[in-house]
Amino acid sequence: MTVSAVVFDVGRVLYQWELAYLFRQIVDDPVRLEKVISEVVTEEWHFQHDAGRPLAEMVPERIALFPDFEAEIHAYATRFNDTIPGPVPGSHALVDRLDAAGVPLFAITNFGADLWAGFRPTAPLLDVFHDIVVSGEERLAKPDPAIFALAEQRFGHPAATMLFVDDNAANIATARACGWQVHHFTEAARLETDLVERGLITQA
Repeated sequence: MTVSAVVFDVGRVLYQWELAYLFRQIVDDPVRLEKVISEVVTEEWHFQHDAGRPLAEMVPERIALFPDFEAEIHAYATRFNDTIPGPVPGSHALVDRLDAAGVPLFAITNFGADLWAGFRPTAPLLDVFHDIVVSGEERLAKPDPAIFALAEQRFGHPAATMLFVDDNAANIATARACGWQVHHFTEAARLETDLVERGLITQA
């Protein structure tokens, strides 16, 4: 079926993201670093913010649980952009080529509302996107089918005509079950091949 729009995930598709990037900058002790990443500021805990919990609730609660790691927990909240070291290689060029070809671009991202407010101004690439569904703002997070239903309504294209690009297998599975066309992202080169085969861009 023809693709009428491409819908991107943001983290690990357009921008690199890893909590450890921040903590390697501020924690010298490798044992302490491992504890921070594996027990204190984990992706599982961070997901609560993606799903809609405000940092004003999460941070004091976490400090109470791990008082010896107050500095690292505050750093998570105040220096989150340091967990995003730069673009995923090759992805931004594909966005530029799709935009130049007149393909409507959208995004669905698991991103907490507080942290999104600090990140979005640093990402001019996203200016060409027609709309972005942010999980923390909607209090719905991938892979919940409800966020895909909301995105379909907001974006104004039938799910069957949209190509969803995400690195997370669970998100891809849900999107496929909701009737979307999908690309499980691993690298820009593979995505480029798929976009060319679908006739969305021409071979570079």
